[in-house]
Amino acid sequence: MTRQAADAVFATSAPPALALLRPDAFTVPYRDPVWDGPTDPVLVADHLKGEWVLFYTQRRATAPGLTGVEWVHGTGIGVARSSDGGATWRYQGTVDGLIPPGTELPATLWAPDVVRIGDRWIMYLTVLGGRRTDWTGTAEIVQFASRDLEAWEYLGRINLDSPRVIDAAVASCGDGRYRLWYKDEARGSNTCSAVSDRPDDPSSWLLEGVAIPGRPHEGPKVFRLGGSFWMIVDEWRGQAVYRSPDATGNWVRQEQRGGLILTAPESVNGRPVVGRHADVVPLPDTGAGEMSDGGTQRALLVYFTHPYWGGEDIDTMAPDPRTRLSHVRAAVLEVRDGNLVCTEH
Repeated sequence: MTRQAADAVFATSAPPALALLRPDAFTVPYRDPVWDGPTDPVLVADHLKGEWVLFYTQRRATAPGLTGVEWVHGTGIGVARSSDGGATWRYQGTVDGLIPPGTELPATLWAPDVVRIGDRWIMYLTVLGGRRTDWTGTAEIVQFASRDLEAWEYLGRINLDSPRVIDAAVASCGDGRYRLWYKDEARGSNTCSAVSDRPDDPSSWLLEGVAIPGRPHEGPKVFRLGGSFWMIVDEWRGQAVYRSPDATGNWVRQEQRGGLILTAPESVNGRPVVGRHADVVPLPDTGAGEMSDGGTQRALLVYFTHPYWGGEDIDTMAPDPRTRLSHVRAAVLEVRDGNLVCTEH
């Protein structure tokens, strides 16, 4: 084969380039075309296909005849893709193969986190058995692995010594180890943590205890920005901001604005609508969707809101069926004078 022919073969087989993630991604909010209730977004770069992938909890917001909180149960994990850096999104259906063996059917799947570890993607997923009308039932966090973000292999459940754990978030910390943060509803709905040197092995996680005590909250997310580690959690009145030098502990709440961001990205009937359960993805200065170093100063904060409801405690929702609707939006995070600040679209 000639050099020119070899170059031609390589050119046709090389994956398409990944478009840089846009600071104005989700300017048109993403709406799930089936049930109009996307929540708990997580955004992942698929370098094999040159696309950004949005995973989310597909709440059944418009399903008829449901009572209580049945509409947030029996949910699958929805997927959408973007080839233009997040300007537009194509719905791809729901992810197959995410129901662990022995799970009571119909299963309820919530709040995935997807992390690249080694040569695989690892998904940390909340699973509940059955479709319930209230907040009862066991909830656990399980792990799956994939090489292409499409086919997923079940790895097992994580033993977190609690009957009700949800909202996994995993990140590499300053001590070189991985940590898993999650909401433990049996321990005051606070954020707890576990640590592992082999985060792709569900049996490797060791409990550490409560990381963020006090006011109940959910949806932790840990990330590095501007040379520091940050955690945001959903307090149902905005995202609370904490900072740590290495993410191993010693989380200190930000003082600016009461430690809250996304307190009013939109409004309904003159009342503020808060930003809910979020993901954070660096906006790079160089490279396709990857941080050049720990000093990156900007990131995209991807979150959801209820456009017809303020977003307080779900038990206070009005009977208007529109209050169940949600969509995915984004804002830009920056570190300014040592504080994490948010610039909303």
